[in-house]
Amino acid sequence: MDLVLAMDLRQNLVVHGKSGHRETYKPLDWGCSPTAEPEGFVKAIQPEYIYIADLDRIEGTGAHDAIVAACARQVSTCYVDRGCRSPGDMLRGDHIVNIVGTETGGSDLSQYHEGYLSLDIKDGRVIPSGSDPELMLRQADSWDFEGCIILNIGAVGTRDGLDPDFLEKLRSSYSGRLLYGGGVATVTDLEMLKVAGFDGAIIATALHYGAVPLEWIRRGTCC
Repeated sequence: MDLVLAMDLRQNLVVHGKSGHRETYKPLDWGCSPTAEPEGFVKAIQPEYIYIADLDRIEGTGAHDAIVAACARQVSTCYVDRGCRSPGDMLRGDHIVNIVGTETGGSDLSQYHEGYLSLDIKDGRVIPSGSDPELMLRQADSWDFEGCIILNIGAVGTRDGLDPDFLEKLRSSYSGRLLYGGGVATVTDLEMLKVAGFDGAIIATALHYGAVPLEWIRRGTCC
């Protein structure tokens, strides 16, 4: 199972917060990197894979395209959610895989024919539609994405852990590649995801608190 380092970007820095309360996110000046400057952050941690959420672009206040491209050059794969709002709204570059988040992707997600679909979830429902995650995953099985990501925004940064029954229901609803992020707190959670059949986990807080070994992020696999 792949292990992917999550990075949230705001105003040219890597920031950290929890539960999706973005107004409270602050520069990540602790943990595994001595700097919150994105390129230096990636250089210090040396991950195999990264996931970048460009919060400024998602919220329509700016963009980090050059920074994302520079970070992508340091890794094998850079998954990036830059708030795509149409099929032409993708970032091109080496090692970059675009993510279409339900938060910004619009009402007709079947119009996209590349990248990964991110089911952005709060309080157990997909935002902004309020759809059931299992139902949307079944729909996504017939769409042209390379895979899907379950992003439990409400659990980001909380270290709350995972529900194995919920994971199994999600996995059984989608036949393609499926990654999970949000609330992954321990090695036990990673093992749970692997047993459920997920293809990857996206983590940040667990790494910076030392709950997941740094060498796992560097080799891009776990368990």
